Amino acid sequence: MTKRGIALVLAAAAAMLAGCSSSPSTETKQAAAPPPEPKTGREAFYQIFVSARTWSPDATPLEMRSINLNAVKSGEGKAGAWRATFVSEAHSRQKTYTWSAIEGEGLHQGVFGEPDETWSGPTADLKPFPVAALKFDTDEAWKEASAKSAEYIQKHPDSPILYILASSNRFPDTTWRVVWGASVAASTYSVFVDATTGKFLEKLKD
Repeated sequence: MTKRGIALVLAAAAAMLAGCSSSPSTETKQAAAPPPEPKTGREAFYQIFVSARTWSPDATPLEMRSINLNAVKSGEGKAGAWRATFVSEAHSRQKTYTWSAIEGEGLHQGVFGEPDETWSGPTADLKPFPVAALKFDTDEAWKEASAKSAEYIQKHPDSPILYILASSNRFPDTTWRVVWGASVAASTYSVFVDATTGKFLEKLKD
């Protein structure tokens, strides 16, 4: 074999070795994870409810509240995190769960259960309600409440919104309370909407 032939063979062998050591051109990059999204109250409720029934077969909802996060923007009837409390009348215990779209801001991503506590029973302001009472979601409650609150919303366009699901002696059905403000104590305006019928019930002003 001539010197030129030997050189061509060596060059071909080197190219083959280089090709074997490189990554295949068909290798695909892992798709980026989608950004965290807020959920409506009903969506978060049913995710939490599965865990609550694992804790106790007779777990019954007592209260649910939205949590506004800095990293996940709340929408009309949606929040980046939710906190729900369930009770077991058979064992006189209560347990609180959170659902969060993110890991952070003091919360764990997904559903997380806190230690259960003693439950002393229903009160006039807070009593267990049947799961079947939750027929209307927070996005629907928001529409109903905002339709009755155009003037207030215009004056307070940047006010945070808090959603509370609960049952009391104030109304015959379970209600969504749509609160304008960072908390009930800090709020000067809120609207009650029936969670079973979706109807407007009452405004509260300070």
